[in-house]
Formats: sequence, C-alpha cells, structure tokens
Amino acid sequence: MPFAFFFLESEGFAGLKRGIRARILETLVMLILLALLILGIVWVALALIDNDAASMESLYDLWEFYLPYLYSCISLMGCLLLLLCTPVGLSRMFTVMGQLLVKPTILEDLDEQIYIITLEEEALQRRLNGLSSSVEHNITELEQELDNVKTLKTKLERRKKASAWERNLVYPAVMVLLLIETSISVLLVACNILCLLVDETAMPKGTRGPGIGNASLSAFGFVGAALEIILIFYLMVSSVVGFYSLRFFGNFIPKKDDTTMTKIIGNCVSILVLSSALPVMSRTLGITRFDLLGDFGRFNWLGNFYIVLSYNLLFAIMTTLCLVRKFTSAVREELFKALGLHKLHLSDTSRDSETTKPSANGHQKAL
Repeated sequence: MPFAFFFLESEGFAGLKRGIRARILETLVMLILLALLILGIVWVALALIDNDAASMESLYDLWEFYLPYLYSCISLMGCLLLLLCTPVGLSRMFTVMGQLLVKPTILEDLDEQIYIITLEEEALQRRLNGLSSSVEHNITELEQELDNVKTLKTKLERRKKASAWERNLVYPAVMVLLLIETSISVLLVACNILCLLVDETAMPKGTRGPGIGNASLSAFGFVGAALEIILIFYLMVSSVVGFYSLRFFGNFIPKKDDTTMTKIIGNCVSILVLSSALPVMSRTLGITRFDLLGDFGRFNWLGNFYIVLSYNLLFAIMTTLCLVRKFTSAVREELFKALGLHKLHLSDTSRDSETTKPSANGHQKAL
C-alpha cells in the first residue's frame, strides 16, 4: 500500500529521464526513508520508556522485536478503531438490511402511491422541459429532484412485485436473527467481564488452546464452535458497516466512476487495519477461546488487566447505548415534538433514512 501511494505521487528525480524507471526509483527511495523514519521513532520511543539492559538489547533485534512490535502497534490502533466502528455497525445493520429487503405492507396502498409518484414524475419532467437552458441552477435542482422521485418509484415497484413470503417472512426473520446475534454478542462480552474479574486465565495473553482437532474449544461442542464463527463474521461485517457510517470516514465510500486511486488505497489500508485487529478483538472480548492471536499473545498490553477490562466495558456500554438510541429514536422524536424542542435539532436522526424518509405524496413519513 505505501508503494502504491508513493508510486502515484512520484514524478522522478530531477535530471533523470521521465518514465516508469524514474518513478520506481523515487518510490523505492521514499520507502527506504519511511522505513528509517519509523525505525528511528520506535527506537527512541522504546529507549525513553524502558531503560533497562534487556530492553536496550532487544532494540537491536530487528526481526524478532521491531517488526512484531510495529505490527502490534498497528493492531492496537485497529482495535481502538473497531471499538468505535463495531457498536455503531451493530445498530446500523438493522437500517442497512431494512434498505436491502422488502418490508411488509401494512395499511399501505402501493398502487395509489405508485400512481401519485408517477404524476409527480410527469410534473417534474414537464417543468424541466419548459425551463430554458440559461437557468442552470434551477435545472440542476429539478434534475436532482427527478432522480430522487425515480429512485422512490423504483423502490415502490420492487415492493409491489415482491412475493408475499418475501414481504411477510424474510424481513421479520432477518430482523429477529440480527437481534439475536447482537444480543448474544453483548451477553458473551458481559460474561467475559465477569470471568476477567474472578479468573486470571480469562486474559487473552498467554492462553493457548488444545489445538485443532484435539478437543472442542466450546462447551457446546460443534454448535458452539459454529456459533462463534457466525458471530465473528457478523462482527466483521458490522465493523465495516460502522466504519463507513462514521462521519469522519463517510467520504471514504467508493462511488461508481467517481473514485480516485488515492481513495481506493485508503479503503484498502482501512480494511487491512480492521481485519488485522479483528482476531485480537474477538479474543479480547471473549467471543472465542481459539488462539487467533498468533504472535500478538507475546505483547504486554494484552496482559494488562485494566486495559482488557476497560476495553470490554467500553464495548458493552457503547453497544448498548447505540442499540437503545436506535430503537428509541422514534419515541424521542415524538417527545421532542410534544415539548416543542424539535426546532433545536437536539436529536440527530438525519443519518437514519427510516425516520425521515419522504413518502410518495411528498410529505415526511414519521412514526
């Protein structure tokens, strides 16, 4: 990833012939300088923290100390990022699946809504054809509004064409499944917090499983192991959804025919950091007892009781708060309206498309 970034930014050193070779040479020089810079920063930081003889001797061991330590630092940053992304993603999964699936039709006349939205589309099309080309600002606004109307019409037609079992069975089943998986994840973290308080062997550092095929790592046997695998994949998907749901990383979302190579590299780096931290987070939260850590088990921060306990507590609290905020957003909106506080914008629900979704007649649909 650093090579790809520096290669895109390189132009070749002055005095050399322009071409691929000059750009590759400049990229390699930049990579060497970057490696020396990181090496020096790590050396100075460790020399300031640990001044004993053993630590000073380990500073000269590049392969056994530097690279694993640097990898552990990257994984630690990924764990902190996952601590923000995963709780948000667990609550956003309900919204995302609600947008992908067809919702049940309860007290709704889809034919009437499609008829109304068709009339609105025709009216916008006539207004757009009647405007002169000199009024560019109005034309842009009307085109944007027309695209939104067409998108809404497509969704309504899809809901109308969906079968009865898809509307009335798949959507509730998926929502119940997401709720069960999220609840199990929070319960496992809560149980792990209790285990950390009463049992020292629950710490992720230094714990080695019996090995693959020797004994079951779960008290429930094959079913428990399969549940752990499902939960880890669920956390992986939720972390990616939560990452792109954060405001700071919202601009990282790739767009068709409008994504620069630098943004693609940024997305790849982000996914790599999250994926390298996922095994550490899964073991730290007690989702699984299988040794997913590898060389991560050798580092001191995984053996710090207060860091591991704080990580579990923060994850459980943040996940619970995100879920409560998700499922009580409609009630809070109604309370704010009843108290006359909705004009102050105290409730930030603009990111949830379900709470402020335009209906077919152009008004705002609210629960």
